[in-house]
Amino acid sequence: METCSAFPQSLGSGATKAPEHENSAGGGKESMDSDAMSRNPYAGLVSHLRTTWLSRKTRPMEYRVAQLEALGRFLEEKEEEILEATTLDMGKPRFETQLSEIFVCRSELNHTLNNLSTWMKDEHVEKNWAMQLDSAFIRKDPYGVVLIIGPWNYPINLLLVPLIGAIAAGNCVIVKPSEVSKNVERLMAETLPKYLDKDCFAVVAAGVEGTTRLLENRFDYIFYTGSPSVGRVVMTAAAKHLTPVTLELGGKNPCYVSDSCHVQNTARRLAWGRFFNAGQTCIAPDYVLCSLEMQEKLMPALREAIAEFYGPNPQESSSFARIIGDRHFQRVRALLSSGRVAIGGQTDAGTRYIAPTVLVDVQQDDPVMKQEIFGPVLPILTVKSMDDAIAFINARERPLAIYVFSSCKQVVNQVLERTSSGGFCGNDTLMHFTLTSLPFGGIGQSGLGNYHGRFTFDTFSHPRATLLRGNGREAFNTLRYPPYEPRRLPLLRSATQTRRHQTCAIL
Repeated sequence: METCSAFPQSLGSGATKAPEHENSAGGGKESMDSDAMSRNPYAGLVSHLRTTWLSRKTRPMEYRVAQLEALGRFLEEKEEEILEATTLDMGKPRFETQLSEIFVCRSELNHTLNNLSTWMKDEHVEKNWAMQLDSAFIRKDPYGVVLIIGPWNYPINLLLVPLIGAIAAGNCVIVKPSEVSKNVERLMAETLPKYLDKDCFAVVAAGVEGTTRLLENRFDYIFYTGSPSVGRVVMTAAAKHLTPVTLELGGKNPCYVSDSCHVQNTARRLAWGRFFNAGQTCIAPDYVLCSLEMQEKLMPALREAIAEFYGPNPQESSSFARIIGDRHFQRVRALLSSGRVAIGGQTDAGTRYIAPTVLVDVQQDDPVMKQEIFGPVLPILTVKSMDDAIAFINARERPLAIYVFSSCKQVVNQVLERTSSGGFCGNDTLMHFTLTSLPFGGIGQSGLGNYHGRFTFDTFSHPRATLLRGNGREAFNTLRYPPYEPRRLPLLRSATQTRRHQTCAIL
């Protein structure tokens, strides 16, 4: 299915020549002729949104607030449809959808509406002596026409949270839901455009080929959430137009469990983070590092936690989701051959069910350690010490999250200080994602850029350096004009150079 919702009817197929318009990225002129539009099915849509953006329609705060409030009505009025769509796509429990999709979006939306007027204000900066009578500030400009490509595992949250920030920053937006979560994709394509301004916001439903064609167009910003392999494709397409990107990717998130942890609490929080959404979470703990002694304590605690959460037969539990599709099911099931199944391991291809599973005797070169699992499988590898765990983590690509469980603050701080990751959480899993006050994003292989709360607004805003000077006081400017005289340099240095503050050391 490749459809384009909210495509302006007046543009038709793009056979007529669109008006010449200003290139917002480079300040030059470009035209979109009928031949270009016929070669790319989305060129007319992108052109229309760019023309609307150049009209400055999205700039006023009142307009941004109205669109954000309309998005809030979508979440409220279509809540039942959202719950049904996520259940159809991946058997996601309604409770998990409420918590991880709807609640998170509403929190982000309310936080943005509460703070938007402050975020939009010019940020005045320090000035040197020569500029004291002038105005220097940072203007928060929208980028222009931005593209947001969402994933299938949290198809509402990870599409709408970036959209909230893009709207708040004053952009026109095309959102591209994942075609894998087909019921949510259909809901978004058919319903979301009814709430938002069709001249400024559009939903494109497309598969791989359609998305490839969509990426051929010049956008002013691209925000992508998904796998590193596709992230490279997106970044390559963006590079052709020098378009900035945010890439929210994934990776293998380690969890070090020290001998000093509270075993029962660790097991519950670890099991919840790993098996939430059937493990299809980019920040889920992907493997555990612990001593052999801790593994022996952790196993019965994990078994108890899984039984407490999902009952004696998790397949019958209404609190446990399913794998999104057959291809993903086959991939995850194949990983069960790594190490030895200590808990779970049952599968059912007909319903794409894989039981909450814990693997032991796992080696670092086993298949389960060579890819992001993205399923309800938790491998445990034993290490001799915290130093060995840190060395193991640092020998691999930097992950999206690192977790550590310990009752000793020094252990938590040591792992924090001696490793690198997109995010970090001590003595819990996933919960750092819920704070709008913390930036969420990866580093290296796990991503580029960040968002959430104010950080989402900043991601979709260009910090425009602005200096406004008066026309008078020309006598001060003559010091910098030719013909140059060395005797002017000391005064110019005093007027323009920042001096280091004097420090006082008490011995």
